[in-house]
Amino acid sequence: MRKSYRVKKESEFQRVFETHNSVANRKFIIYQMAKPGQKHFRVGISVGKKIGNAVHRNWVKRRIRQTLLEVKAQIKPDVDFLVIARPAADGLEMPEVKKKLVHALKRADLLNEK
Repeated sequence: MRKSYRVKKESEFQRVFETHNSVANRKFIIYQMAKPGQKHFRVGISVGKKIGNAVHRNWVKRRIRQTLLEVKAQIKPDVDFLVIARPAADGLEMPEVKKKLVHALKRADLLNEK
């Protein structure tokens, strides 16, 4: 993802957390904050140490990023959101990651219906 699509600063992460607007399934938690007038969505990805070592955490992050790239056109533009991987997300293959993450995004009402 390009830099303009990322939530990177700690203060930006905290601002999204403080909205307390979250949705979860067994693999992912989605926190979101509306940002009216924004050109495109911004996303932050967090994978904790409960997932495993750095290799496992980066493996999960790559799959999350790839899924977001594949559904990028469907994601609503006026929102900042965080994707937090739960420990159960470790070891999932790409199709399963996509299925579970899209499910969480739909529950959070972040996807435009085609």
